[in-house]
Amino acid sequence: METEMITAAIEQYGYVGIAFLIALENVFPPIPSEVVLVFAGYSTLQTNLSLIGATIAATVGAYLGALILYAVGRCLNVDQLKRFAASKGGRILRIKASDIDKTATFFNKYGGWTILGGRCLPVIRSLISIPAGMTRYPLGKFSLLTLVGTLIWNFVLINVGHYAGKAWRHMLVVVDEWLYVILAGVIVVGVLVWGLKRWQNNRVK
Repeated sequence: METEMITAAIEQYGYVGIAFLIALENVFPPIPSEVVLVFAGYSTLQTNLSLIGATIAATVGAYLGALILYAVGRCLNVDQLKRFAASKGGRILRIKASDIDKTATFFNKYGGWTILGGRCLPVIRSLISIPAGMTRYPLGKFSLLTLVGTLIWNFVLINVGHYAGKAWRHMLVVVDEWLYVILAGVIVVGVLVWGLKRWQNNRVK
């Protein structure tokens, strides 16, 4: 039923539907962004949606959702979040205290770059914005790393759905099974882009 609701929203509202669902996924981690993105890619074959437009819409939605949780992190501390997770509101949002601990540990261990790489990891992808807000991580850097990380991830999955065509549902299983292989590929692409940008800057200097 959840998949049908997601696909219906994209079919009816197009880019707005994609942006809204991805923003919602950032705030409600259990919503499967993989379904949204892969189906959005498939929709580019059936509607007037484009690959670039779908990727931009998903990235805008992800950034808006990340900003909401960044603001939450600025207002709360870990103990307050855990109390909220144990409350009725936390259960409605399906936020677990263990997820908060795991994400905070991940952020503290690897620093700001987790904002980039964490966008490709389930649960952490959504909640990583909270410790960034708690530590008062610079909004400019947070925004840049969030946009780059989500852009790469969205681009990959939307293209998976596009080239899978009618087999897009089967690709969801493949994505789930090969998530970390895909993640490794995303990281390699990110490193190459970073290296190319640095090389170009050095040439200019």
